[in-house]
Amino acid sequence: MKTLKILSALLVIAVITAFTINNTTSKGYKVGDYADDFSLKNIDNKMVSMADYKEAKGFIVIFTCNQCPYSKMYENRIIALDNKFKSKGYPVIAINPNDPAASLGDDFASMQQRAEIKGFTFPYLFDEGQKVYPKYGATKTPHVYLLNKDSEGLKVAYIGTIDNNARNEEKVSVSYVEDAVNALLTGGEIKNTNTKAIGCSIKTL
Repeated sequence: MKTLKILSALLVIAVITAFTINNTTSKGYKVGDYADDFSLKNIDNKMVSMADYKEAKGFIVIFTCNQCPYSKMYENRIIALDNKFKSKGYPVIAINPNDPAASLGDDFASMQQRAEIKGFTFPYLFDEGQKVYPKYGATKTPHVYLLNKDSEGLKVAYIGTIDNNARNEEKVSVSYVEDAVNALLTGGEIKNTNTKAIGCSIKTL
């Protein structure tokens, strides 16, 4: 009986340890990490890197797509973020992480069409071969990574969702990305550095 209790206790410890290890070694960037640059094809067929933006103070990197209903709900708000913060040094860079073979309508030509229809004011890049989104650890569309440039590189300042109401913009009470960028611009503290990304899972074969 005593042996059984000991074995049970060891099993509980093993399970807890496994979850702890899994949480601390999860893939992708965390707040405070430095992000690598990328070179991806934009809808105008030109390659785009963050290094191209010499005057930028940082970037609002958003993994999004054509087909996800949540991505569509947020399109106007993403345009608004770019219009508000691009001139202040924090432009939006949108990246489609979906494999078009696994997500009908997320091919490059469809990206070009969607950007024209919506009047995107920002680069809309194709993560061909799905090489970039795993580095970031993105799991949803949309999924936001706010990067802030310092002497060492591009530091991740915020990860998560755009605001707290995907379905109804009029009922938004907390604008996480906007608040975070404003904090960086004023030298303040970002109150919410991590939120849960709400959207569709990234499609891959």
